[in-house]
This record gives sequence, C-alpha cells and structure tokens, in this order.
Amino acid sequence: MSDTVVGEGGMVTAPHTAAAEAGAAVLAEGGNAIEATIAAAAAIAVVYPHMNGIGGDAFFLIAEPGRPPKAIDASGAAGSLATRARYAEAGYDVIPPRGADAALTVAGAVSGWGLAAEIAERLGGRVPRRDLLAEAVRLAGEGVAVSPSLARTSASGRDHDVRLVPGFAAHYLADGQPLEQGARLVQERLADTLERLAHAGFDDFYRGDVAATVAADLEAAGSPVTRDDLRAHAARLTDPLSVDIRGARLFNTPPPTQGVASLILLALFDRLGVGRGEGFDHAHGLVEAAKIAIQVRDAEVADPAHAGDLDGYLDAAWLDRHAAAIDRRRASAAPAVELAGDTVWLGAIDRSGLAVSFIQSLYWEFGSGLVLPRTGVVWQNRGIAFSLDPAARNTLVPGRKPPHTLNPALARFSDGRVMVYGSMGGDGQPQFQAQVFTRHAHFGMDLGAALDAPRWRLGRTWGSEATTLALESRFDPDVVSALEAAGHAVTVLDEAYADGMGHAGAIVRRADGRVSGASDPRSDGAAVAG
Repeated sequence: MSDTVVGEGGMVTAPHTAAAEAGAAVLAEGGNAIEATIAAAAAIAVVYPHMNGIGGDAFFLIAEPGRPPKAIDASGAAGSLATRARYAEAGYDVIPPRGADAALTVAGAVSGWGLAAEIAERLGGRVPRRDLLAEAVRLAGEGVAVSPSLARTSASGRDHDVRLVPGFAAHYLADGQPLEQGARLVQERLADTLERLAHAGFDDFYRGDVAATVAADLEAAGSPVTRDDLRAHAARLTDPLSVDIRGARLFNTPPPTQGVASLILLALFDRLGVGRGEGFDHAHGLVEAAKIAIQVRDAEVADPAHAGDLDGYLDAAWLDRHAAAIDRRRASAAPAVELAGDTVWLGAIDRSGLAVSFIQSLYWEFGSGLVLPRTGVVWQNRGIAFSLDPAARNTLVPGRKPPHTLNPALARFSDGRVMVYGSMGGDGQPQFQAQVFTRHAHFGMDLGAALDAPRWRLGRTWGSEATTLALESRFDPDVVSALEAAGHAVTVLDEAYADGMGHAGAIVRRADGRVSGASDPRSDGAAVAG
C-alpha cells in the first residue's frame, strides 16, 4: 500500500528511499527543487544501477511559478563511428542489445545535471556542487544494501543476458552469482568518478579528465563513441509541448521523447467525458486513446531535427475528431507495443513552488552491460532504438538522436495546483502516467491510492509476439469480463503488484503551499518532505 505524505514546505519523491532522502536533505538545507533533483538523481544513479546511471540519458521539466515551464534535453547522439556500414560489415541485421556495439550513443545525463545547476543558480540556488553529490559519493564508496528491485533484476534471466557482457560480472555479480537482497554493493570506481565531478564540475565528463578516461575505455571496448563525440555533446534547453484539458494544462517534453503520446492520450480521454473511475469505461477509454497515441508516436517521433510536425496532433479539432471516433463499447485493433525499458522518474517541489519532473535511464536493465573499468560507469543501450533500414525514420546516422520512451510530465490546474508525475516502463510510460493522473485529477483519489490501485498495460512482453492487455490480479473480475467481452485480448497476471506496470510517483502542491506526494508500492521508494 502506498501512503500519501503531506507537508507544508517542499517534497521529493523517488523510487528508492535513499534518493528521496538525499533530495529532501537539500531542501531542508535551503536548496531549491532543481538542486534537490540533482542530488536525488546522483544518489539514485548509485542505488538503482539497474535502472539508470551516469552512463545514460535524462530529461527535466522545470516549472517556475508564474512562468512558462522549460525542458532540458540531456540525451546523447549516435557516435561518429556508429554507421550502418559498420554494423552490416559485422554481420548485424539489427543493432545488438548488449555489449560495446550496443553502447553507441553519448551519455547525456551528466550534461543535464550541469545545465540544471546553472538554472538553479540563476534562481537563487546556493548549495555547492560538492554538497549536491556528497550523498551519492558516500553511498557508492561505503556501499548500499541491494534493494528488492535490484535483487529481482539481478536474478532474472532474459535473452541477451547482460551477465555475458565481458566485465559486467566483476561489478554487478557476487562471485558469479546474482546480487542478493540486503547484500552490500560497493562501487568504488563510481565513487571516485562522482567525487571528481563534484570537484572539477559536470563538464569534466565531456571535456576533462573523466572524459579522457571514459573515451579511452570506450575505445578499448570497441564502442563507436569517441572522445570528439563526448566533446561535441551539450544538453539543450527547449520548450515543452502542452495541451489543455478541462481544468488543467498539461506539459511534457518534445522529441526525441514520446511526450506527445502522453499528452494525446490524456487529451483524448478527457473528451470522452467518463464520469466514474475504475470501471470498464475508465479502462477501455484509456486503452483506446493509448492506441491512437501510440500510432502518432511511432509515425512522428524521432531526432528533433527529423521529427514530424506535432502541433496538429495537439490541436483541439484533431483531438475532437479522433475522440469522437473511439468506439465506447468495442476494442479496436492493437498496435505493436514493446514494453522493454527500465528507468527512474523522480519529482521535487520546493517551498517557493518551483517544480521539477525528472527522468533518467540506461534504457534496458543495466543498459548495454558495458561497465567502463576505470570509472565504474555503466553505458546505456539507448541506441538500439535506431533502425539499420536506411528508409526508416529513425535510421542510424552518426550525430542523430534515437527516439526516447522517456517523458517526464507536469500539470498546472486552474485552481492553482501544480502536479509533477511520471513512471518508468518504456513504451508503457504514457499508459501508466494516464492511469495515475486520471485517478487523481478526474476521479478524486489521493495520490497514495492512485499509485496503489491495480494497473494495466497494453503491449508485448519479453518472449511474446502477441499484443495483449495485461492486468494485475487485483482488478475487479467484472471489469475483466467486460474488457474481454469488448474484444480486448486480456491477460490477468499472477502478481498483485507487477514490476512491469511501472514504478510511478507524483507530488501535488496546492495554491496555499501545502504539498502531498507518494511513491509507487511496486518500487523501493518514498516521498519525503523537506
């Protein structure tokens, strides 16, 4: 069960308690929400290494009271040696998901921390960088207890097993065996790297001593990412996408993320006028809206310079037309949806009302599995989202960004409330966001109950070719029967709380300054007032 935490100041929520506590401690010291997010992001990169790390990408959505929100794109592009010819010569029809050939994009997360820190300082932030990273350095150097989520992931066996990647076992197995819950995980090399960044600055990851070491290890492993690729990288400040629904304006990140899908889904559902939550109309309406959103995402989302024109999809007339076409009683054909992707979402709101929605990822669990030996950095495999088909919208080209499932969400309500929310879960992220948001915003559930309630997901899971509507076992049997009768290919899972249903979270700040927040019971997290 997830409890709603209430406070009068600020709050941080994260899928690991240590990360939420690190962020809340910064708030308690007088830091702002951006500084708290950086501290939490660094800590969770240590304590949740299967879900994210400094070898991955990140996105921020930052809302200063009274001003339009801004987004930070801290995602990396394909390396200069990552050509289709390279993979063809190596005999690949698709980009391999593990190993050095999967480590083909620059890691952008640390650049996002750096740009966010600059914004935090302009807004009056005063917490030194060394203090922001201090808890992450301590946790990496002294060790942290292996969480239930990390233990489950370590013990799981999947195709392209990450344990087969050379060098992985030395860092994330215990004498060749999976990590056990409660065992102490020490990451000395990662601690040294974070300590270096704390003293030299975040830019050192791309243009300093850390960059030189990272580039040398990538080259030795056979990755197509070079020192020049690191040097050329920079995080970008962008304008978020937005759409109006009844009583609120919703914001999400632009391409290369799938933020447009999350906005379309909620805007379509809002137009259906569903009056009661948790019944057939609620679930069916969201599922059918998700199908439309998925089709737009697959057709249009790509590198920002190559993405389609998205404004028309958020236009009221387009949304009205497609909402009216949804059959309220029958299921439409389901598009192919892959659900792979392990990620962390966290949120922070401070006493002034500054709000941050943040997401950070390696893509698959432990990313490429490539652990750089001298820095302890696990490199992402986000580049496997590229296609080797030259005619594809997301064809592999050096310097181009792959499409991203990551998308942090934020809402501003007409009554003055601000809500940050999000979830891990790959292609399922818009679905999980929509279930949490509608339960709270449309049907009045408090945040703890909205996060605790049983979830569904539309997609294909590991080893399956069929797209099904999977439901946690706690769903009302009458709703399950109604969905089946409507033509949905329903699978009821054995689990009451399934990892595959996302690790979500949310914080809401009212106009009077009172904050409430909660963390997902499927995760190891907490909401902590600061």
